[in-house]
Amino acid sequence: MSQILDRNMDIGPFVPQPDDDLIICRCEEITKGEIRQAIHDGMFTMNEIKRYLRAGMGLCQGKTCGRQVKGILARELGMSPAQIDDCTPRSPNRPAEMRVLGNEVDKV
Repeated sequence: MSQILDRNMDIGPFVPQPDDDLIICRCEEITKGEIRQAIHDGMFTMNEIKRYLRAGMGLCQGKTCGRQVKGILARELGMSPAQIDDCTPRSPNRPAEMRVLGNEVDKV
């Protein structure tokens, strides 16, 4: 989304839907209803939804749920999915031992 969305944009009230309990992000167990509610709370970009709900931060890093989250976001905002930017890719962080970071080798 190259243009900045107006934060005062009225997308209407949040109206629950029968399929809001459908799990979209399996890694973080986030439902469609939670994503829709986040959008109505003002999260208008994929990065904001990711930070707000952790959708796309699990083991798959959004490979499974990314397109679905984008589709939900586009529907709620009345836009085409092509108009919405993907999340900024980030490497998953894992704990590392200090000797690995220091480039030291075990001496036996």
